[in-house]
Amino acid sequence: MNHQTPGAILVEAAARPPLPERRLEICEHKGAGHPDTLTDGACEAAAAALAGAYRQAFGGPMHFNVDKGLLVAGRSAPRFGGGEVLEPAKLLICGRAAEPDGRFEVAQVVIEAARGHLDRTLHRGAGSIRIECEVRRGSRSLEAVYGGARRTANDTSFGAGFWPFSRLERTVLGAAALLRSSELRGRFPAAGDDFKIMGVRRDSEIGLTVALAMVDGEVRSAAQYFETKHALARDLSSRSGAAVVINTLDDPEAADESGVYLTVTGLSAEMGDDGQVGRGNRVNGLITPGRPMSLEAAAGKNPAGHVGKIYNVLANEIARGVCEEVPGVLEASVQLVSQIGRPIAEPWTVSVEVLPRARMTSALREAVQQVVARNLEGL
Repeated sequence: MNHQTPGAILVEAAARPPLPERRLEICEHKGAGHPDTLTDGACEAAAAALAGAYRQAFGGPMHFNVDKGLLVAGRSAPRFGGGEVLEPAKLLICGRAAEPDGRFEVAQVVIEAARGHLDRTLHRGAGSIRIECEVRRGSRSLEAVYGGARRTANDTSFGAGFWPFSRLERTVLGAAALLRSSELRGRFPAAGDDFKIMGVRRDSEIGLTVALAMVDGEVRSAAQYFETKHALARDLSSRSGAAVVINTLDDPEAADESGVYLTVTGLSAEMGDDGQVGRGNRVNGLITPGRPMSLEAAAGKNPAGHVGKIYNVLANEIARGVCEEVPGVLEASVQLVSQIGRPIAEPWTVSVEVLPRARMTSALREAVQQVVARNLEGL
């Protein structure tokens, strides 16, 4: 089946109202220090490093996937004024990789890349995370995916994407950018790298619930903790335009460390929470249950041949292209389905749902198909 055949690209009008017109919307983002995001990031860094190592050693891509990772939390004893990490967290990265024939050590590349990601990402606590690599050789049939003139799909899977972002989605991403910013951290040094934002829109009102690990070395008392937390919430609320609450599990009557979200390193991974690849943000930085989403873990997959990564990125790019290039389209959702062994540039099925400003016409449908075809041709 040629990807330009009209039957391969299904375009239809969405049978639902635009997202802004729905009464309820939910959206989530896990910050850079969240255990799931840390695991995703470490595995993705390892994948990028392996891709480069194979290219340098063999002149092109080879089979690998390091998209299975688990961050096992350690133990700590937070104290106002500064506590200690009692047992380090452990990051385990596993997967499959083609034999490098002694030209480099897979485990060394993986561990160094993951360590570099932790060092670049975290303000504190990177050194308290141990890294272990359990990558083994994969199957010969999957290694053969990289041997032909045309790259073929390594899996039967699907990717999903959409455009544009809603007001809630932009608000959540904006709040995340604020929490990452050096400007905010300069004013609130107690803010840790580990945070999660849950956004809810009910009709026109947006509320954000934030879980934010506080650093014990920057907090001297329960009173200071609550003062900092409330000041942070006010700051985020005024700048995001949403109602913001932080650390709702805190005991408002707490007099010691046991009743508040206090950490040594600013990471819940030091004791409170484990992490796993694929449980965090999708490739657009969001978790959006009201939108089409793939459960594929894009992080750690080979960027040269793994549809679980390529199709999720491409689906978002196609959706954006449809909205920006085709007049009269308000929203677009895209799903790309692969078939193992089939050329990546020729998906088994492409589905595009659009919300037209007026009505669906044959000209609009044809214009959308052309955007899809052009993206596939450039893949």
